[in-house]
Amino acid sequence: MSPGAAVGEDLLRELAPQVLARLVRTHGAGQFDVCEDAVQDTLLAAYRQWPADPPSDPLAWLVTTARRRYVDRVRADSRRRDREAREALLAHPLSTPPDGADPGTSPADDSLLLLQLCCHPALARPAQVALTLRAVAGLTTAQIANVHQLPEATVAQRITRAKRRLAELGGDLPRPRDAAERLSPVLDVLYAMLTEAHHTTSGTPARDADLAAEAIHLARLLRQALPEDPEVAGLLALMLLTASRGPARQADDGALVPLDEQDRTRWDRALVQEGVALVEATVPGAAPGPYLLQACVAALHAEAPDTASTDWSEILALYGVLEVVTAHRNPTITLNRIVAEAQVRGDGAALASLDDLGRQHPGLPRLDAVRAHLLERLGRTAEAADAYRQAARATRNLAEQQYLQRRLRALLTAPT
Repeated sequence: MSPGAAVGEDLLRELAPQVLARLVRTHGAGQFDVCEDAVQDTLLAAYRQWPADPPSDPLAWLVTTARRRYVDRVRADSRRRDREAREALLAHPLSTPPDGADPGTSPADDSLLLLQLCCHPALARPAQVALTLRAVAGLTTAQIANVHQLPEATVAQRITRAKRRLAELGGDLPRPRDAAERLSPVLDVLYAMLTEAHHTTSGTPARDADLAAEAIHLARLLRQALPEDPEVAGLLALMLLTASRGPARQADDGALVPLDEQDRTRWDRALVQEGVALVEATVPGAAPGPYLLQACVAALHAEAPDTASTDWSEILALYGVLEVVTAHRNPTITLNRIVAEAQVRGDGAALASLDDLGRQHPGLPRLDAVRAHLLERLGRTAEAADAYRQAARATRNLAEQQYLQRRLRALLTAPT
């Protein structure tokens, strides 16, 4: 980047995990909390200083500034302790040069290793997800709380405990070759990023393109580290195929456009081709894991010219296998299976299945929206209107809320 070039939030979002990883590598995972605070201080300084005086090398600027902020924080903290501890900590030499370039590693390694650190096996799965979304994806505590439909205080407590646990464990960043040992939680975290990016839980936009790009970036890094793993390939393919719909998922006025109403000529064909090719190259001989199965579903949607010509029978079968593979633990998979069931067996049969799911999982996101669509197609207008109202009240995403309200108005004003 040349001096004077504009610096946006997307660049800071991309570089922040790399800067945090370098601090943690230098000072150890035991100082994760202090390192993260130093990076946050640095990002705030960049927001204030870069518009008037942008650096020629943003990453080097961030790393150098973050190291200084780290030392400042350690000094301030050490003054509250005894002098010997402070002097011992400050006497520890930096292991990396001041220009921000760590020997033997790359920015790509940094992001992936930070992701693996946040997924340390000593942390509980909810803590792994929350810490990664905070430290790697840059989501706020409020956004993470919305992803999981939890109180913000609960998420903040999880993140605090996770950082404290890392401090207790000490040690350094994991090595790139250790990626397979932490694969399951890493995949889960990346999938959580995809879910939030494609279906934001709050605010105005229907999707978060920056978060989607970061999730794909991390998935590509993971595939480079584990090129033979079918679930890694499946998750990357799923991300690519989901992201390919982005240009058609919002109208020019920002309104949400659901899959069956999208102009598929606006889909990103390069992403479609890459995702489908990855699925086709991975499926033969691979065990049916949950991410690869979902990628197969996404590929069937991507290859169909419209909703009517989609191979819904195959999609229904894939969701049936997916329910078995996940031991019926994910009600969202069952909800998606019911959507496919409506296309194959009719709306009445799907509605009966939906009622069973609702009794088992009251308050499941999107359930009322699916119910409203089924009731509308069955001609049960009053019940459909109630379901649309309930669905609109339940969602925190403004674009989705407005879409549901538009469907409600159209239903109530349609000629009888």
